[in-house]
Amino acid sequence: MRTDDLHRFRDRHEAGQVLSGYLTAYAHRQDVIVLALPRGGVPVGFEIASALHAPLDVFVIRKLGVPWHQELAMGAIASGGVRVINDEVVHMLRVPQPAIDQVVQEEQRELERRERLYRDDQPFPDVSGKVVILVDDGLATGSSMRAAVRALRQHHPARIVIATPVGAPDTCASFRQEVDEVVCAMTPEFFQAVGLWYEQFDQTSDQEVRDLLAQHTQLLAERGV
Repeated sequence: MRTDDLHRFRDRHEAGQVLSGYLTAYAHRQDVIVLALPRGGVPVGFEIASALHAPLDVFVIRKLGVPWHQELAMGAIASGGVRVINDEVVHMLRVPQPAIDQVVQEEQRELERRERLYRDDQPFPDVSGKVVILVDDGLATGSSMRAAVRALRQHHPARIVIATPVGAPDTCASFRQEVDEVVCAMTPEFFQAVGLWYEQFDQTSDQEVRDLLAQHTQLLAERGV
Protein backbone atom coordinates (compact mmCIF):
# COMPACT_ATOMS: atom_id res chain seq x y z
CA MET A 1 0.00 0.00 0.00
CA ARG A 2 1.16 3.50 -0.75
CA THR A 3 0.44 6.53 1.39
CA ASP A 4 3.05 8.87 -0.07
CA ASP A 5 3.16 10.36 -3.58
CA LEU A 6 -0.64 10.54 -3.64
CA HIS A 7 -2.34 11.68 -6.80
CA ARG A 8 -5.72 11.41 -8.47
CA PHE A 9 -6.23 8.77 -11.12
CA ARG A 10 -7.32 10.07 -14.50
CA ASP A 11 -10.09 7.47 -14.68
CA ARG A 12 -10.82 3.85 -13.75
CA HIS A 13 -8.75 2.52 -16.63
CA GLU A 14 -5.62 4.31 -15.47
CA ALA A 15 -6.34 3.14 -11.94
CA GLY A 16 -6.47 -0.45 -13.17
CA GLN A 17 -3.21 -0.06 -15.03
CA VAL A 18 -1.50 1.23 -11.90
CA LEU A 19 -3.04 -1.47 -9.73
CA SER A 20 -1.95 -4.24 -12.09
CA GLY A 21 1.65 -3.33 -11.31
CA TYR A 22 1.09 -4.58 -7.75
CA LEU A 23 -0.24 -7.93 -9.00
CA THR A 24 2.47 -9.13 -11.38
CA ALA A 25 3.02 -12.28 -9.29
CA TYR A 26 -0.32 -13.52 -10.65
CA ALA A 27 0.49 -13.02 -14.34
CA HIS A 28 0.33 -15.89 -16.85
CA ARG A 29 -1.10 -18.35 -14.32
CA GLN A 30 -3.75 -20.89 -15.23
CA ASP A 31 -5.33 -20.81 -11.77
CA VAL A 32 -6.09 -17.07 -11.63
CA ILE A 33 -9.37 -15.34 -12.44
CA VAL A 34 -10.32 -11.70 -12.02
CA LEU A 35 -13.83 -11.00 -10.73
CA ALA A 36 -14.93 -7.37 -10.85
CA LEU A 37 -17.79 -5.86 -8.86
CA PRO A 38 -20.09 -4.10 -11.33
CA ARG A 39 -20.35 -1.59 -12.40
CA GLY A 40 -17.42 0.61 -11.37
CA GLY A 41 -15.03 -2.26 -10.70
CA VAL A 42 -15.24 -3.58 -14.27
CA PRO A 43 -13.02 -0.98 -16.04
CA VAL A 44 -10.44 -1.48 -13.27
CA GLY A 45 -10.71 -5.26 -13.54
CA PHE A 46 -10.45 -5.11 -17.33
CA GLU A 47 -7.01 -3.49 -17.12
CA ILE A 48 -5.83 -5.93 -14.44
CA ALA A 49 -7.04 -9.02 -16.29
CA SER A 50 -5.52 -7.75 -19.55
CA ALA A 51 -2.14 -7.16 -17.89
CA LEU A 52 -2.16 -10.55 -16.14
CA HIS A 53 -3.47 -12.47 -19.18
CA ALA A 54 -6.23 -13.77 -16.93
CA PRO A 55 -9.95 -14.40 -17.48
CA LEU A 56 -12.33 -11.61 -16.47
CA ASP A 57 -15.87 -11.97 -15.21
CA VAL A 58 -18.29 -10.07 -13.00
CA PHE A 59 -19.33 -10.95 -9.48
CA VAL A 60 -22.76 -9.42 -9.13
CA ILE A 61 -23.60 -8.66 -5.52
CA ARG A 62 -26.90 -7.27 -4.25
CA LYS A 63 -27.19 -6.04 -0.69
CA LEU A 64 -30.24 -7.12 1.27
CA GLY A 65 -31.31 -4.01 3.14
CA VAL A 66 -33.44 -4.08 6.27
CA PRO A 67 -36.94 -3.13 4.99
CA TRP A 68 -37.30 -0.07 7.24
CA HIS A 69 -33.62 0.90 7.05
CA GLN A 70 -32.37 0.17 3.53
CA GLU A 71 -28.82 1.34 4.17
CA LEU A 72 -28.35 -1.30 6.87
CA ALA A 73 -27.44 -4.65 5.33
CA MET A 74 -28.94 -7.82 6.74
CA GLY A 75 -27.25 -9.95 4.11
CA ALA A 76 -26.51 -10.25 0.44
CA ILE A 77 -27.07 -12.39 -2.62
CA ALA A 78 -24.45 -12.90 -5.29
CA SER A 79 -23.54 -14.56 -8.58
CA GLY A 80 -23.73 -18.33 -8.56
CA GLY A 81 -26.86 -18.61 -6.45
CA VAL A 82 -25.21 -17.57 -3.20
CA ARG A 83 -27.28 -16.16 -0.34
CA VAL A 84 -25.70 -14.84 2.85
CA ILE A 85 -27.81 -13.71 5.82
CA ASN A 86 -26.38 -11.80 8.77
CA ASP A 87 -28.18 -13.66 11.57
CA GLU A 88 -26.95 -11.19 14.17
CA VAL A 89 -28.66 -8.24 12.46
CA VAL A 90 -31.81 -10.23 11.73
CA HIS A 91 -32.15 -11.38 15.34
CA MET A 92 -31.23 -8.02 16.86
CA LEU A 93 -33.84 -6.17 14.78
CA ARG A 94 -36.33 -9.06 14.81
CA VAL A 95 -36.77 -8.99 11.05
CA PRO A 96 -39.58 -11.45 10.23
CA GLN A 97 -38.92 -14.20 7.67
CA PRO A 98 -41.62 -12.98 5.23
CA ALA A 99 -39.93 -9.57 5.13
CA ILE A 100 -36.56 -11.21 4.43
CA ASP A 101 -38.09 -13.33 1.66
CA GLN A 102 -39.66 -10.27 0.02
CA VAL A 103 -36.36 -8.36 -0.02
CA VAL A 104 -34.57 -11.43 -1.41
CA GLN A 105 -37.14 -11.77 -4.20
CA GLU A 106 -36.82 -8.12 -5.19
CA GLU A 107 -33.03 -8.15 -5.21
CA GLN A 108 -32.95 -11.54 -6.95
CA ARG A 109 -34.88 -10.07 -9.87
CA GLU A 110 -32.34 -7.25 -10.21
CA LEU A 111 -29.42 -9.65 -9.85
CA GLU A 112 -30.83 -11.92 -12.57
CA ARG A 113 -31.42 -8.91 -14.83
CA ARG A 114 -27.79 -7.88 -14.47
CA GLU A 115 -26.57 -11.46 -14.92
CA ARG A 116 -28.46 -11.74 -18.20
CA LEU A 117 -27.31 -8.32 -19.33
CA TYR A 118 -23.64 -8.81 -18.50
CA ARG A 119 -23.13 -12.52 -19.09
CA ASP A 120 -25.75 -13.33 -21.75
CA ASP A 121 -26.98 -16.30 -19.71
CA GLN A 122 -23.51 -17.85 -19.59
CA PRO A 123 -23.02 -19.74 -16.30
CA PHE A 124 -20.98 -18.31 -13.49
CA PRO A 125 -17.38 -19.55 -13.85
CA ASP A 126 -16.12 -22.38 -11.67
CA VAL A 127 -13.72 -20.72 -9.21
CA SER A 128 -13.30 -23.72 -6.93
CA GLY A 129 -9.61 -24.20 -6.15
CA LYS A 130 -8.62 -21.02 -8.02
CA VAL A 131 -7.00 -17.75 -7.04
CA VAL A 132 -9.70 -15.09 -7.28
CA ILE A 133 -8.71 -11.44 -7.55
CA LEU A 134 -11.79 -9.52 -6.42
CA VAL A 135 -11.73 -5.96 -7.79
CA ASP A 136 -13.61 -2.73 -7.12
CA ASP A 137 -12.84 0.90 -7.96
CA GLY A 138 -12.43 1.88 -4.31
CA LEU A 139 -13.13 0.90 -0.71
CA ALA A 140 -14.89 3.35 1.60
CA THR A 141 -16.79 1.40 4.26
CA GLY A 142 -16.11 -1.86 2.43
CA SER A 143 -19.64 -3.18 2.99
CA SER A 144 -20.18 -4.36 -0.60
CA MET A 145 -16.73 -5.96 -0.76
CA ARG A 146 -17.24 -7.62 2.62
CA ALA A 147 -20.52 -9.12 1.40
CA ALA A 148 -18.81 -10.22 -1.80
CA VAL A 149 -16.04 -11.98 0.14
CA ARG A 150 -18.53 -13.85 2.31
CA ALA A 151 -20.50 -14.90 -0.75
CA LEU A 152 -17.41 -15.86 -2.74
CA ARG A 153 -16.20 -18.19 0.01
CA GLN A 154 -19.19 -20.41 -0.69
CA HIS A 155 -17.66 -21.11 -4.12
CA HIS A 156 -14.53 -22.53 -2.40
CA PRO A 157 -11.69 -20.60 -4.08
CA ALA A 158 -8.15 -21.56 -3.08
CA ARG A 159 -7.19 -17.95 -2.41
CA ILE A 160 -9.00 -14.59 -2.31
CA VAL A 161 -7.12 -11.42 -3.17
CA ILE A 162 -8.82 -8.05 -2.80
CA ALA A 163 -7.49 -5.40 -5.18
CA THR A 164 -8.53 -1.76 -5.29
CA PRO A 165 -6.84 1.44 -6.51
CA VAL A 166 -7.74 3.47 -3.42
CA GLY A 167 -9.27 2.82 -0.04
CA ALA A 168 -9.75 4.15 3.46
CA PRO A 169 -6.77 3.00 5.56
CA ASP A 170 -8.85 1.36 8.28
CA THR A 171 -11.05 -0.42 5.76
CA CYS A 172 -8.14 -1.84 3.79
CA ALA A 173 -6.45 -2.93 7.01
CA SER A 174 -9.60 -4.65 8.29
CA PHE A 175 -9.73 -6.96 5.28
CA ARG A 176 -6.36 -8.47 6.17
CA GLN A 177 -8.19 -10.59 8.74
CA GLU A 178 -10.74 -11.78 6.18
CA VAL A 179 -8.86 -12.65 2.98
CA ASP A 180 -5.49 -14.01 1.90
CA GLU A 181 -4.12 -10.76 0.47
CA VAL A 182 -5.20 -7.13 0.29
CA VAL A 183 -3.78 -4.79 -2.36
CA CYS A 184 -4.80 -1.16 -1.91
CA ALA A 185 -2.61 0.95 -4.20
CA MET A 186 -3.32 4.13 -2.24
CA THR A 187 -4.56 4.54 1.33
CA PRO A 188 -4.84 8.31 1.86
CA GLU A 189 -4.98 9.43 5.47
CA PHE A 190 -7.73 11.93 4.58
CA PHE A 191 -9.70 9.56 2.38
CA GLN A 192 -13.24 11.05 2.55
CA ALA A 193 -14.72 9.43 -0.58
CA VAL A 194 -13.68 7.20 -3.50
CA GLY A 195 -14.69 9.70 -6.19
CA LEU A 196 -12.34 12.37 -4.87
CA TRP A 197 -9.38 10.29 -6.03
CA TYR A 198 -10.47 10.24 -9.68
CA GLU A 199 -10.43 13.13 -12.13
CA GLN A 200 -13.20 11.40 -14.05
CA PHE A 201 -15.65 9.36 -11.99
CA ASP A 202 -18.75 9.13 -14.15
CA GLN A 203 -21.06 6.21 -13.48
CA THR A 204 -20.10 3.13 -15.47
CA SER A 205 -23.00 2.09 -17.70
CA ASP A 206 -24.39 -1.40 -18.22
CA GLN A 207 -23.36 -1.15 -21.88
CA GLU A 208 -19.78 -0.32 -20.93
CA VAL A 209 -19.69 -3.40 -18.72
CA ARG A 210 -20.94 -5.56 -21.60
CA ASP A 211 -18.48 -4.01 -24.05
CA LEU A 212 -15.47 -4.50 -21.75
CA LEU A 213 -16.34 -8.14 -21.04
CA ALA A 214 -16.73 -8.82 -24.77
CA GLN A 215 -13.52 -6.94 -25.59
CA HIS A 216 -11.58 -8.94 -23.02
CA THR A 217 -12.92 -12.26 -24.30
CA GLN A 218 -11.75 -11.30 -27.79
CA LEU A 219 -8.38 -10.20 -26.43
CA LEU A 220 -7.76 -13.55 -24.72
CA ALA A 221 -8.80 -15.39 -27.87
CA GLU A 222 -6.31 -13.39 -29.93
CA ARG A 223 -3.60 -14.22 -27.40
CA GLY A 224 -4.56 -17.88 -27.44
CA VAL A 225 -5.26 -17.90 -23.71
